[in-house]
Amino acid sequence: MAHQNQVDYAALQLQEGRLHFMFDLGKGRTKVWHPALLSDGQWHTVKTEYFKRKGFLTVDGQDSPMVTTVGDATTLDVEGKLYLGGLPSEYRARNIGNITHSIPACIGEVAVNSKQLDKDSPESASAVSRCYAAAEEGTFFEGSGYAAFVKEGYKVRSDVNITLEFRTSSENGVLLGISSAKVDAIGLEIVNGKLLFHVNNGAGRITATYEPKAPHTLCDGKWHRLQANKSKHRVLLMVDGNTVRAESPHTQSTSADTNNPIYVGGYPADVKQNCLSSQTSFRGCLRKLTLIKGPQVQSYDFSTAFHLQGVSPHSCPGTES
Repeated sequence: MAHQNQVDYAALQLQEGRLHFMFDLGKGRTKVWHPALLSDGQWHTVKTEYFKRKGFLTVDGQDSPMVTTVGDATTLDVEGKLYLGGLPSEYRARNIGNITHSIPACIGEVAVNSKQLDKDSPESASAVSRCYAAAEEGTFFEGSGYAAFVKEGYKVRSDVNITLEFRTSSENGVLLGISSAKVDAIGLEIVNGKLLFHVNNGAGRITATYEPKAPHTLCDGKWHRLQANKSKHRVLLMVDGNTVRAESPHTQSTSADTNNPIYVGGYPADVKQNCLSSQTSFRGCLRKLTLIKGPQVQSYDFSTAFHLQGVSPHSCPGTES
């Protein structure tokens, strides 16, 4: 919560698994943190309190040290808006530090000044889903949207190596696409139970296709691991240790000059994808998405995507026993 000019504000953040409570009454920031480690997958009860220029945190009944506010102000002058779990994409936080992306966690009951919040009827909500009684590592895609990374555009060029794990019961769905205004692009998708890796360096599409020996193997609701490697005019696709290859006869055409964002699990209706044959959004769970270019290894946390639609980061319903 904050004043319109963000001079007065209060923020509760999770940093490296620990809670930090920051507030400013217009005279300077006051900060208190709690030593309890909360990134253990368990439920915790948290309380923050500011009263008579004093502030402190309580986690599972254990109090933090008490701190005194900076300056002589006594009133926290904020607007009547409380953002829970994250901030709107258009919100520009000026004073609360670098932790501005959504929290990858479940939040239970919330009360402000002893008044219970109705989380089922918010003024607005984005990329918020339910918590699962049995959950596991991964990000859930509802089959209606996508996640987008690298707003300024990702440049594939001559070489890239993509790894990820997926779990689905659907025979069709987009896994990943990176395209351009021309024809250069790469794409990963499941089509009729087969896994396809497409690459176009500008001289025509080449495709490596993995077709499992038993039908529905990739759509059995279990985790599968894939690696998709583009090396100039050659492509390699490895799925659960099984490898297929393809290469372009145009050996001089080696670079996919892409400049669009990375779309995962689907893509917007007004965006053209030159290396995807399907528009069906992925329904299931994804995890451990990594893109490697030479010495550069980039792992993507879905909670930090610049756009999420129909995606629940770090919340994947557990498999049925």
